[in-house]
Amino acid sequence: MRLATSADRRQVAQMIEARCAWMEQRGLPSWRGAVDELVAQCDNPCGDVWVLESDEHGVVGQMVVQDQGPPWGWTAEELAEPALYLSGSITHPALRERRPGTVMALWAVDRAARLEVPWVRRHCHAPEVARYNLSQGFTLVREEQRTHTRLYMMARWAERLELTEMLWEGRSAQSG
Repeated sequence: MRLATSADRRQVAQMIEARCAWMEQRGLPSWRGAVDELVAQCDNPCGDVWVLESDEHGVVGQMVVQDQGPPWGWTAEELAEPALYLSGSITHPALRERRPGTVMALWAVDRAARLEVPWVRRHCHAPEVARYNLSQGFTLVREEQRTHTRLYMMARWAERLELTEMLWEGRSAQSG
């Protein structure tokens, strides 16, 4: 994992286009209308957009990691606790069997522990994604109905993880 740069734009665009096609083939809503906005995140000067890079395949994942969560979905007490908030996780569908989304999430759990931040939080809109997040050790904190969507608010206690077993073609998930 490393911070995204403007130089990643082409590879991130290809990855997102591949994910959109994969979703559309399965009748799922995709990010087709937001590709340019998602790619533009590579230029974010705040240093909160990270990419998972493979020696063989280049950029295979992108995730936003922030130290402030959205004002909705979390209680005032939860928002007052230090946490890393994960959002916008996108991975290349051709590498699904390697679970790049899990690599990115566990890297964030380990990073939070190294930064002495006690929590990693995230939310999603789809029950299938919620189940996937649960498989990464996240706990469902609550479900919340928004105007047009249901949110699954999830959290995991930060902990140091031995990620060397999750080597990504010669690069440790601990990088960055």
